[in-house]
Amino acid sequence: MTGEAQNPSGDSGPLDGLTVLDASRVLVGPFCTMQLGDMGADVIKVERPGTGDQTRGWHPPRYGDAEESAYYMSINRNKRSVTLNLQSEEGREVFRDLASEADVVVENFRVGAMEDWGLGYEDLRELNPELVYCGLSGYGEWGPDAERPAYDIIMQAEGGMMSITGEEDGAPVRVGVAIADIGAGMYAAQAILGALLERELGDGTGQKIDVSLLDGQVAWMTYMASNYFATGNSPTRMGSKHPTIAPYQAFETADGYVVVACASENIWPRFCDAIEKPELKEDARFASNADRVENRDELDPLLGGVFAELTTEDALDRLAAHDVPASDVKDMEAVFENPQVEARGMHQSVPHPTAGEVEMPGSPMHFSRTPTSIRQYPPRLGEHTDEVLGEYGYSDADIAELRDSDALD
Repeated sequence: MTGEAQNPSGDSGPLDGLTVLDASRVLVGPFCTMQLGDMGADVIKVERPGTGDQTRGWHPPRYGDAEESAYYMSINRNKRSVTLNLQSEEGREVFRDLASEADVVVENFRVGAMEDWGLGYEDLRELNPELVYCGLSGYGEWGPDAERPAYDIIMQAEGGMMSITGEEDGAPVRVGVAIADIGAGMYAAQAILGALLERELGDGTGQKIDVSLLDGQVAWMTYMASNYFATGNSPTRMGSKHPTIAPYQAFETADGYVVVACASENIWPRFCDAIEKPELKEDARFASNADRVENRDELDPLLGGVFAELTTEDALDRLAAHDVPASDVKDMEAVFENPQVEARGMHQSVPHPTAGEVEMPGSPMHFSRTPTSIRQYPPRLGEHTDEVLGEYGYSDADIAELRDSDALD
């Protein structure tokens, strides 16, 4: 809560001492709250009795003998699980008790559901004026589409991402991970931190945050949106190419692909030397980046012919020798065998009571004094119900009575 002392020892993250009541499920909310948990917050994951977060059952694959899916494991570390039936008044009353002492509530039920249950922001702030309340939804809490159901692929299509993703003459393609959910989850975590800071610097009052998947996708259009506003022409699919930089794309080699980024004018001469085509440096068609973009229909097949004669390893060696940014296209195995990824702590694992050692990406947030950490394996359903309710003053008899009323598992 506001004003409480934080732990400055470096043993835990910068959000140590804050409590997040997480009533979200699937991806956008859990991804948001995992970031807060990585930074040291105590995240209490409230789940439906019996089934819990739907992603628990999204398997195969699973880790070992774990009941939970690998999908669930990927976004639910550093949390404690409490089962609570929010469709019962007894369960809602427990939620109010937890919210009355929380710093943050995160939820992604359909728009209006929490208000129908008496658990909306206006209800909870009467109990806890300091509360920061984040509602996540597909389309946001107002507008003509507020009630529509939303899924990541729909948001990628509706927000413009699929119009610019895929090969030029091919079908539109969704990005391979659920970036609409992940992007909105990142915006939500950022907004929560902003609201917490404002609370501390202001009068100690919390506020309501509304984040939608569609808004996040539209915001991510950035320079593609600006290109449209500047010209009146909608950008189209270009495969791996960049609309305003050339060459900045993947080229097929004799045994795979190599990705090249000539993102500044001083790289181009080095690139020409690397591929043993010094004459291109004097070719007026390719003298500047603007020229190369304008004449990419001539440049691309020329470069494609060069790379087609090289193996990926040979191409990368040549490009590295001339300090040209390049990479092969790594699969997951290669990503997590990368020494740089390992050196940055981005390959982590945590022991799990039934799954064994669960491997996962680390946190990309590196603090000098209060580091992020993986302290808790993704919890089993309801694993911490008794523990958490005990901390909030519920006796064993109280908990037993709640179970008899079907408010808890």
